[in-house]
Amino acid sequence: MITKPITDLSLLEKFKTLHEDGMTVFMIGDGIARGAFFHGTRFVNKMRAQHELGILETLVLGHASLCAALLIPMMKGHERTVFRCDTKGPLVGFSTEAFSEGFVRGYLLQDPIVLNEQLSNWNLKPFFGEGKISVVRFTEASIKTGTPPITGITEIKHKNIALDLSEYFLRSEQTVTGFNTGIQFDKEGKVIGAGGMYIQLMPNADNDENKEIIEKIEHAFSAVPSLGQWFSEGGNREDVIFGLFRDCGVQVLLERQIDFNCPCSEDGFRNKLSVLPKQELEDMYKNGSDIIELYCHNCGSVYKYKKEILKELLV
Repeated sequence: MITKPITDLSLLEKFKTLHEDGMTVFMIGDGIARGAFFHGTRFVNKMRAQHELGILETLVLGHASLCAALLIPMMKGHERTVFRCDTKGPLVGFSTEAFSEGFVRGYLLQDPIVLNEQLSNWNLKPFFGEGKISVVRFTEASIKTGTPPITGITEIKHKNIALDLSEYFLRSEQTVTGFNTGIQFDKEGKVIGAGGMYIQLMPNADNDENKEIIEKIEHAFSAVPSLGQWFSEGGNREDVIFGLFRDCGVQVLLERQIDFNCPCSEDGFRNKLSVLPKQELEDMYKNGSDIIELYCHNCGSVYKYKKEILKELLV
């Protein structure tokens, strides 16, 4: 990926007042539930810079990418998961991809999002129509053998990215899972806080024996503060985790870094050129511009090559 720098000086100064980005993975109730809490203010700003997004576009892809990041602790080994939304509404949809190594990439299916009226609040419901949520899991085995990935699809119900991902887990994977994401903008439309949390009941945990502790966990999760605002005001992950779940037996398992990044490269896109039909390469060489530009829709990187590279590929 070609990283585009964040050049807004006031935003960079704001970063200095915030805790570092990062994810805390934890367990609750001696294995009854697991979860993760992600501070992603710089993560969302990097995503925005890569795609040069407007406010609404940042809000949509930001929530989607935060949700994708929260899928990473659920992975084993070298895996990746695609979280996608397709809708008939103005939003059209998005596609995000999370990698077990600790990074996320993604893009909007339509940028900019076309509106009939000016954005007046942060409620995304008006931009959704009928549509589907899909989660595609590429396990380590499927990646190695080339076997089809595991795909699950549910209908959009809540018109809320985090809630619809929660609904997906309940309907498609039969696991009780809650997602909560938040993004805080300042008066100038800059992202000054962003984060997300998920909680998931472990298999066979939802029974009468665990009813009391599960109710405590659900009550605590429902009391999660506005996460974008929390991080924008200098809040940290530990205070929320140990504050909310203090009566639930919470235990931190690990801390890890999550980045908005993409494995694309100059050599990788050059290889994509090499597999084009010879006739197409010849036409590009004869009639195309002197500079060839190849665009990565996953991260907004633009790779530029001199036309002479086509001659090399035609040899």
